[in-house]
Amino acid sequence: MTTSNILATDTLPGDSKEDERPKWDNKFQYTLSCIGFAVGLGNIWRFPYLCQTYGGGAFLIPYFVALIFEGIPLFHIELAIGQRLRKGSIGVWSTISPYLKGVGIGCFFVALLVSLYYNTILTWVLWYFLNSFQNPLPWSFCPLNENRTGPTEECQHSNTVNYFWYRQTLNISADINESGTLQWWLVLCLVACWMIVYICIIRGIESTGKAIYFTALFPYVVLTIFLIRGLTLPGATDGLIYLFTPNMSILQNPRVWLDAATQIFFSLSLALGGHIAYSSYNPPKNDCEKDAVTIAIVNSLTSLYASMAVFSVLGFKATNDYWACLDRNIISIVNEFDFPDQSIQRDDYLACFTYLNSTQSDRLARLQLKSCSLQDFLDKSASGTGLAFIVFTEAIIHMPGSPAWAVLFFGMLFSLGLSSMFGNMEGVLTPILDMQILPRSVPKELITAVMCLISCLVALCFALQSGSYWLEIFDNYAASLNLLIFAFFEVTGVIYVYGMKRFCDDVEWMTGRRPNIYWQVTWKVISPLLLLTIFIAYIILMTQKQPTYGSWDPQYVDFPIKQDKFYPVWVQVICVMLSLLPCIWIPGIALFQLINRRQGKGKNAWPTPDGKNP
Repeated sequence: MTTSNILATDTLPGDSKEDERPKWDNKFQYTLSCIGFAVGLGNIWRFPYLCQTYGGGAFLIPYFVALIFEGIPLFHIELAIGQRLRKGSIGVWSTISPYLKGVGIGCFFVALLVSLYYNTILTWVLWYFLNSFQNPLPWSFCPLNENRTGPTEECQHSNTVNYFWYRQTLNISADINESGTLQWWLVLCLVACWMIVYICIIRGIESTGKAIYFTALFPYVVLTIFLIRGLTLPGATDGLIYLFTPNMSILQNPRVWLDAATQIFFSLSLALGGHIAYSSYNPPKNDCEKDAVTIAIVNSLTSLYASMAVFSVLGFKATNDYWACLDRNIISIVNEFDFPDQSIQRDDYLACFTYLNSTQSDRLARLQLKSCSLQDFLDKSASGTGLAFIVFTEAIIHMPGSPAWAVLFFGMLFSLGLSSMFGNMEGVLTPILDMQILPRSVPKELITAVMCLISCLVALCFALQSGSYWLEIFDNYAASLNLLIFAFFEVTGVIYVYGMKRFCDDVEWMTGRRPNIYWQVTWKVISPLLLLTIFIAYIILMTQKQPTYGSWDPQYVDFPIKQDKFYPVWVQVICVMLSLLPCIWIPGIALFQLINRRQGKGKNAWPTPDGKNP
């Protein structure tokens, strides 16, 4: 049997052994696992930021265009090939064509790199979660200095939330060249996180399938609680209006479409191999088309739902900041002009300011009053760690019963991240187990333990004082370009190397219906062109400016503003290596296979999918 007609048959090489392969307990468990893998931290701290930045509700137009023509078609391909071949990423691409084996190996390495830094984010979340059981919260006040004569100077110059994040959590160095020492509290949390991951994935889907009921559903409970509470807070309406008010003119900016397409791509966790691994544990005849559409839509609706919960709270924070700004100005005016206490109310501030500016502008100018605008405070939203560990934590301080809300918030983030880690590690472990590199006598639990131990040891670099700088590098360069390339080869490999007709025959055998014109057009034309366009645009953006990072340096003249610094040359080399090395497997393996074939093994030297030569 040749590799060109494998998928179109009712049986596969090695099917006699498929009864040994683990299976999901039920369809709901599988669906939850895929949703848990797709719905991650980016839904909470990346999507709301993009909506706010790019025209509010207007951003939903390019977002759903990208979902329909890029996200769902690629997702369907991954679920279909994994389910039919019942193998991990390396086995799948080796079966379709030996030339494409490098795609699977590259996906394996990227999934491993992502797991390294993703679990470090969970380390930070766990540290905040443990500190959330204190009352008052430790990021709500400045600690005493060494002489115990007053608050720490660095904390006074910045604020309590920034100080707890940058100094008491990360103890960040002032420069990436200064590695610093390991932070023992982060090391302990890192070890704890990898132990939790190991316990949950110790027996593959047999154990993660049980844990996923909690890790996938608990975040929805917390989001609902936050949304209900957020809607009752003052300023929540302003936050929601600000989030979804459409600005259609911003759609003329090409960057909006690029960010929408990349958000869909990374939000669905495409090209990491996790979804291929998950679907490989399905029965061959399962409606993977329905699964792809359902999971992708749930993922996007979750992003919208999370945005409402996040911005209802951020609207409350902006309102509090606005009121505090007014109160400071009012106090300054009262003291300068000898007004009776409480004689100026917040509602009267603007009229009072206008009157004084027209009658005593010189005295008023000497006060150097702050500009107080609710719009300005709403503009100060953030994404990523800035949203979770700075903006949102500051908002929680002002909520009654703040420790309870902090526990819920960081417990939710930990659950979200943990379910995504299950998928990442499945994309690492399933190919290892499928390739049977080690003897069958070596238990799966030991292989999993060794991978988790190695990952934990390597991830110690993120627990250094410069660790957050390196995590940002991994986040920006380890996956972005690589995954775009892998996804392009996935869709072109299936449609053009294996063949559209054979793939459609296979989908029809699994689902009972043939893919319609929408699937065929997106697979054959639209999705590859979109991925190629995104790739080119991404390269152009990367080459337009030298990469920088923001350093937290108390000696910086404009402190507490982060100082932008250029990466040193040796760090830029590492950035290039992270961006390119996983992709090198694609041409490297293809070239190896070509040389191997031409060096005397002849035309029939291709191994069949059961690993035997014909």
